[in-house]
Amino acid sequence: MRGRICFLLTTVFFSIWGQALAQQDFIVYPSQGQSQQKMEKDQFECHNWAKQQTGFDPRAASSSPPPDSQSNTGKGVVKGGAVGALGGLAIGSLSGNAGAGAAIGATAGGVFGGLKAKNKQDKSEQAQQQYYQQRLDEYNRACRACLIGRGYTVQ
Repeated sequence: MRGRICFLLTTVFFSIWGQALAQQDFIVYPSQGQSQQKMEKDQFECHNWAKQQTGFDPRAASSSPPPDSQSNTGKGVVKGGAVGALGGLAIGSLSGNAGAGAAIGATAGGVFGGLKAKNKQDKSEQAQQQYYQQRLDEYNRACRACLIGRGYTVQ
């Protein structure tokens, strides 16, 4: 009974650990006759070492929620609409129809404000993705070095 519980706990632990290994973009082969259990233990220890060396944990980083895209774009539409309405009001008052000028300005400003906010958000998301990929590459290099040092072939 006790042996079954230990086996079950070990299986659960390594199945969870296997999810973390999915972040790696390489394959590990035991080149010195290491057992599967030894290889999994070494991979876990190398993960911890790489995490310590780089200050990056791909399991924690990948679980961060994406930024709220609609709220930022919505703020841009409102801000652009307000600025456009003021500009349209000023131009419309010169031509004698301030209300129509404000409405046209608000619409145009809202469209351009929304597009500007969306563009800014897209650039921010792209920079975050590049930063994440750079950190993941550093982590993977450290993990590879550790595994190679322990006698594994890493591809």
